[in-house]
Amino acid sequence: MRDPYQVLGVAKDASEGDIKSAYRKLAKRYHPDRNKDDPKAQERFSEISSAYEIVGDSEKRGQFDRGEIDADGKPRAPNFEGFGFDPRAASGGFRGGSTGGFSGFNFRGGGRGAREEVDIDSILNDMLGGRGRSGARARTSAEPAPAGEDLAVTVPVSLEDVAAGNKVRVTLPTGKTLNVSLPAGVQPGEKIRLKGQGEQSAFGGPAGDAIVTVEFAPHPLFKAEEGGNLLLELPITLDEAVLGGKVRVPTLSGAVDLTVRPGSSSGRTLRLRGKGLPIKSGGHGDLMVSLRIVLPAEDDPELSALMRRWRETKPYTVRGPAFGG
Repeated sequence: MRDPYQVLGVAKDASEGDIKSAYRKLAKRYHPDRNKDDPKAQERFSEISSAYEIVGDSEKRGQFDRGEIDADGKPRAPNFEGFGFDPRAASGGFRGGSTGGFSGFNFRGGGRGAREEVDIDSILNDMLGGRGRSGARARTSAEPAPAGEDLAVTVPVSLEDVAAGNKVRVTLPTGKTLNVSLPAGVQPGEKIRLKGQGEQSAFGGPAGDAIVTVEFAPHPLFKAEEGGNLLLELPITLDEAVLGGKVRVPTLSGAVDLTVRPGSSSGRTLRLRGKGLPIKSGGHGDLMVSLRIVLPAEDDPELSALMRRWRETKPYTVRGPAFGG
């Protein structure tokens, strides 16, 4: 096999994360399930898997980098350079001509000194760590197959769906769509794990999970705050602010009447209890209504004249020294 770093397209000093990312990308591209009619792609997938088995394992990667094993994961053998045929030995005998070689062994049953039968498969298995002639390492029953990759997706949800506890439709990166229940009291940024809805394992292991991050979609009227509270800015007319009265206020569960006291200023906040979002401990937060006085869109001569008389006869200040007044 080629150099495993070259197979995965990474540098020799690549991080574990970079190696894992490169492997996943290539494995997904050349997986047999996606290339059923392309034998070359299947061969490429096998090569990619073998390469990752070496450099994806920190221990084996170190052995490969130190030259202790080759690209197939086989231990590099000691000096075999002196092997040759020895006409003095029995037919088929080999001799070891250098220190560290196999001297005197006759794999057909002959050798120097006592003749003993040698099982070459046993020798190869000992040398190659259980790979035998085929070079393939069997996965032990105690070693679980790796799981598929997790998938991450962010889903904007409406405040109406959050308040009603509705299911929301989620489309995963794979194109699969699911109806997901929102937990009571869900908060922006909260993650929902969907078991087994991630990528399928390329090795027969369990599928990964889908991680759904919840975001609150912007609302034209309400702003979500901590503790399940909602904030609403309510426009009122000048006469409502001065004289008071009842005004209709929208909520996520329908409009209600709100009493505005006489002499209410802009910025005054009124509370509608239980009209906010669900909270995890049970119940609902409150709707905080901030009043905002809005003058007529067009100039009104009578109103202007009244304000001029008011300024002359009943002046008052609302800005203290901190504002330079």
